[in-house]
This record gives sequence, structure tokens and C-alpha cells, in this order.
Amino acid sequence: MDFLLENKWVILVSLEVLAWVSTFFLLYARYGLKSGFWFKVATVLFALTGVLPQVLMGIINFISTKRIDMFTLLIVLLLVYGFTIGKQHVKKLDAWAQAKFSKQST
Repeated sequence: MDFLLENKWVILVSLEVLAWVSTFFLLYARYGLKSGFWFKVATVLFALTGVLPQVLMGIINFISTKRIDMFTLLIVLLLVYGFTIGKQHVKKLDAWAQAKFSKQST
């Protein structure tokens, strides 16, 4: 647990990068590969690198510090973004990926 708390910022940034990489892989699997299997794999990767570990990191940090610090606040803001404006951004990204890969297949 000490390792998580000492390296929480590096872990959070790494998880965020992995979540975006898995998002792009998810879109590639859906539109580029047209593979249901790889789409499911990408969805699981997104869940394992995106929301779940970030929420757990926020909970662990809050329990250990017993206060809302910058780290916990950032995770809350990331979650609020993801469930509000982020949905619209993902829809735009999805439309872009669909158009991009449909052009390549013609």
C-alpha cells in the first residue's frame, strides 16, 4: 500500500495513458479489424486501465489521508468529466474512427 501512495501520481498518469491507448485499440478493433473478439478484449483492457483502478486509487488515497487532497479531487474531476462531457468527446472520436476506417476499406 505504501508503494501505491508514494507513486500515486506516476501510477495515475500511466493508467490514464493506458486507458487512452486501450480506447484507440477499442475503436481500431471495432472499425479497423471488425472483430467482436478483439473489441471485447479492448473493452476489458479499458475497464482494467481506466475507471476501476483510478477509483480504487482515489479510495485508497482518501482512506489513508482522511481528507480530500489534490489527488482525490483530480480523480473525482476525471470521473465527472468521463460521465458528462467526456461521453460527447468519445462519440466524436467514435464517429471520426468510423469515417477513417471506412475510407481505408474502400
